[in-house]
Amino acid sequence: QVQLVESGGGLAQPGGSLRLACAASGINFNIYAMGWYRRVPGKSRELVALRTRGGRTTYGDSVTGRFTISRGAAMNTIDLQMSALKPEDTGVYSCYADIDAGGRDAWGQGTQVTVSS
Repeated sequence: QVQLVESGGGLAQPGGSLRLACAASGINFNIYAMGWYRRVPGKSRELVALRTRGGRTTYGDSVTGRFTISRGAAMNTIDLQMSALKPEDTGVYSCYADIDAGGRDAWGQGTQVTVSS
């Protein structure tokens, strides 16, 4: 069974930066796509960023130009660099894996990101 373990997150001031990382275990081939979704208070879950194993990236409208998703150093790891953070970025960020292009997926437990002065 694929498991996703997230790290990073925490508290940042408006305009500051944070980095999230996610590592998948329990799989011995390259996952089709990995990325992040978030649940912001008062809103439904939304896409933050997604990266396919081929390098194609997709960003949510609210984070485009501020956040950057990249592959990690090890297989099936993903990083999210968050810059120019805003209070409205506050929420729970969950790592997501589309394991084999629509057949199976997995979710991390989520990590809290709080942007406040």
